[in-house]
Amino acid sequence: MTQIHLPDKVRYIITKLEAAGYEAYAVGGCVRDSLLRRTPSDWDVTTSAKPQQIKAVFRHTIDTGIQHGTVTVMLDREGFEVTTYRIDGEYEDSRHPKEVIFTANLIEDLKRRDFTINAFAYNDQSGIVDAFDGIKDLHQGIIRCVGEASERFGEDALRMLRAVRFSAQLGFSIAEDTRSAISALAPSLAKISAERIQAELVKLLVSDHPDHMRDAYGLGITAVILPELDAAFATQQHNPHHQYTVGEHLMQSLLHTRSDKSLRIAALLHDIGKPSTRTTDEDGIDHFHGHVEVGEQMAVDILKRLKFDNDTIDKVQKYVRYHDYKPEANARSVRRAINRIGETYFPQVMEIRRADTLAQSLYEREEKLAQIDEIMRLYTQIMEARQCISLKTLEITGNDLIALGVPRGKRIGEILNQLLDEVLQNPENNLHEYLIEKAKEML
Repeated sequence: MTQIHLPDKVRYIITKLEAAGYEAYAVGGCVRDSLLRRTPSDWDVTTSAKPQQIKAVFRHTIDTGIQHGTVTVMLDREGFEVTTYRIDGEYEDSRHPKEVIFTANLIEDLKRRDFTINAFAYNDQSGIVDAFDGIKDLHQGIIRCVGEASERFGEDALRMLRAVRFSAQLGFSIAEDTRSAISALAPSLAKISAERIQAELVKLLVSDHPDHMRDAYGLGITAVILPELDAAFATQQHNPHHQYTVGEHLMQSLLHTRSDKSLRIAALLHDIGKPSTRTTDEDGIDHFHGHVEVGEQMAVDILKRLKFDNDTIDKVQKYVRYHDYKPEANARSVRRAINRIGETYFPQVMEIRRADTLAQSLYEREEKLAQIDEIMRLYTQIMEARQCISLKTLEITGNDLIALGVPRGKRIGEILNQLLDEVLQNPENNLHEYLIEKAKEML
C-alpha cells in the first residue's frame, strides 16, 4: 500500500473524525503533490461528517462555506478546510450548482472533481483511493477530466484554463478528449469573473512552462480572455531581427524570464502593440514604429480588465515602456538611463530586454547581449560607488536654493534638474559647495 506523509495536524483531524465514527481523508491536490514528491501548498480534508457534526468534533471552527459543506478547523491558529462529501446538483451558469447534496459515499464526492490527478483521497488506513485511474495519468503525465469532459467544464468553465495551468505547472499534456471539449466550450469562459481568470493566468505564467500559453491560444481560450494574444500569433515579423510571429516571440520571451509575476506578465505583453502598428516597406521588411507606446497602453488596459492590483499594473507598465530603450554602454548614458527608468526598476527592465533579445533571431544577438552585460556591469559599478542618479542624492536641495533667494515655485525645480543633468554627466561634481556656486550663476 502506497504511503504518503501526512502532516501531524492533518492526521489529527482525520483521526478525530474517525474516532467520532466518520470517514475522513486528505483529498485532491495535496495527495497529488505528495505522490509527485512535491510539497503541497495546503491540505484539504473530506469527510462523511456533515458540517454541524464537524463543528461538534472540534473546539475551534470557522464557517468558511458551510452552505457548500466546508468548515475550517483551526489548530494553533492554522486553518484546514474540512468538507463534507457532496454531490453537486445541476449547474446553470458554468460555475455554481443550483444545489449541493451531502452524501455518505466518498466515490460520489470524487466524481465531481475536475481532473483524475486531483481526484485522489488518502488516509493511513485505506491508503490511496484512486477510482478514476489518476495514478496511471500521473505516471503518463496526462491531464484528463473525471468522467465526461463536457460535463466537468459545464459545471465550471474555469476548469478549461485550469487544465492548461496544470499542464504548465506539471509539464503534462492534455488528453485528446479533454482538449476537444475545451475547444468546443471555450466561449463559456466569458461567464467567469475576471478575478478568477487572473488567478489561474498568474499561476500559469509563473510556472515552469509559461509557454503553455500557446496551448491556451490553440484551444481557443485566449480568444475569450486575452484576444490581443491571438492577434499577436497572427502577426508575422519579416525582419532580420526576428524569426517568429509576434505571439511565438512572446512565448520564447517567457521562457527566458525568471519566475516573477510582474516580469512574466511584462514578457507576455511587451510587444502586444505590434499587430496594430505593423507596416511593410518596399523591400518586404516589417516595421513596428510606435509599438512601445501603443503596447504600454494596451498592457494597462488588459491588466485593468483582468482586475490586477495597481502595484502590478505600475510595474508592468514601466517594464513595457522601457523594454526597447537602449542606452549606450558608457557610464554617462547608463546614469541617465537609471535616472529615467528609476533605480528600483532598472535591473528588471534589463532582464526583460535580455529575454526579448534571446527570443529574437541570431542576427547581431551576441553583440546585443554583450551590450546588455556591459550596461549591467556599469549599473553595478555606479550603484556600488553611490553615484548621484536622482534628485534625492543630489548634494543640494530646494531649501538651499530658497536660502540663496530663489522664490518658491517651478524655478527651483528647473535649477535642480539642470544641476542634476551636470552631475549625471560628471558625478565628481556632486559636491555641495560646487553646486551652490553653479546655482548662483543661474540666478
